[in-house]
Amino acid sequence: MRLVIHKTYDEASGWAARYIAGRIAEHKNKLNPFVLGLPTGSSPLGTYRELVKLHQQGQLSFSRVITFNMDEYAGLPEDHPQSYHRFMWDNLFSRVDIKKENVHILNGMAKDPAAECDAYEEAISACGGIDLFLGGAGADGHLAFNEPGSSLRSRTRVKSLTRDTRIVNARFFGGDPEAVPATALTVGVGTVMDAREVLILVSGHNKARALQQAVEGGVNHMCTLSCLQMHRRAIIVCDEDAVDELKVGTVRYFKDIEGL
Repeated sequence: MRLVIHKTYDEASGWAARYIAGRIAEHKNKLNPFVLGLPTGSSPLGTYRELVKLHQQGQLSFSRVITFNMDEYAGLPEDHPQSYHRFMWDNLFSRVDIKKENVHILNGMAKDPAAECDAYEEAISACGGIDLFLGGAGADGHLAFNEPGSSLRSRTRVKSLTRDTRIVNARFFGGDPEAVPATALTVGVGTVMDAREVLILVSGHNKARALQQAVEGGVNHMCTLSCLQMHRRAIIVCDEDAVDELKVGTVRYFKDIEGL
C-alpha cells in the first residue's frame, strides 16, 4: 500500500487527478478502452474539478474511457436531485467528452435489484475488468456502501445503510436522516479488490480514525477500507488532517518513501 500525504485537500485532489490522467494517457494505444471505477460524495469533488480542468486544457480525453460507478440509492430515479446519476453528470460527465453509452451506473429503480447487481458484475467482466477504481472512505472506514461488518469478498448487491451513514448523508437531503434512502445498490469489497489498481481519497480530521485503522490496524471487516492492505496496487491519497491519528513514525515513513 502507498500512502501519499499532501498538506491540503486541494493538493491531494490535484495529485489524484494527474495520476488518473496519466494512467488514461498510458493506455491510449491499447486496443481496449480504459475502464475507470468512480465514487460520489464530497471526497472526489476536487478531483473531478481537476479532471475537468485537464480536459479543458486539452491534456485529457475521456473518449476511450468506460466508467462504472460504485453505487446508487435504491428508490431514487435518475433525475432525482440527489441521485448519483445526477451527481455524476453534474460534476463530471457533462463537462468532458465521455460517450454516454460508456457510462455505467446502477439503476436504483430496477424492478429486480438483485438481477441488476448481477448484471453489473457481468458488465464489468465483459469490459475486461476495472483498470483503476477511484474511491472515498466513510468516517467509519466503509468503502462504497460496504458498511462495517460487510464481507471482504462481497460482490455488487443491495445493502442496508446504517443510521450513522444516513445521518452523515442527511446534509444532501435537507438535514433529515429519514429522507435518506435506507438501502442502496453497491459494488462489493471483492468487486473493488478485483480492480488492477485502487486509489482512495481520504481527507479531513473526521476520517483520521478510519485511516489509522486501515493503515496501522489489521485487515478487518469492521473497517472495510483495511482490505487495501491485501491489494497489490493500492494507493491512499490524503491530506494532513486525515493523518492526525497515525503514529509519527508511520507518517514519516510514508513521506520519506514518497519523497514528500
